[in-house]
Amino acid sequence: MSLDLKKIYEYQRKFADDRDWKQFHNPKNLAMALSVEASELLEIFQWLTPEQSQSIKKDDPLMESISDEVSDTLYYLLRIADILNIDLEQALYKKMKKNEEKYPIEKSKGIAKKYNQL
Repeated sequence: MSLDLKKIYEYQRKFADDRDWKQFHNPKNLAMALSVEASELLEIFQWLTPEQSQSIKKDDPLMESISDEVSDTLYYLLRIADILNIDLEQALYKKMKKNEEKYPIEKSKGIAKKYNQL
């Protein structure tokens, strides 16, 4: 599976332009909207046990809600990246390299602690 970011960005730009929403799509507003959508995704899982969250795939209506919230979150993430000209692939690999340094395998394997607690 791969995302055609160029196609998605073009679609998002047209969607926003057609509705005259570009005026609202500044980094601050987009970051806030991203946080809200991520919180709505979190709300779905809020009171589930880890086991219930694993078996959620069997609940089609709930999966549709999750898919909607994941999509909303992705929309705002991609929109802010586009507006700020962030190369997501490059940014991801750069950040993962930093994470590799913070979380060396020999110190972090199987341990769920923050890097400064290893």
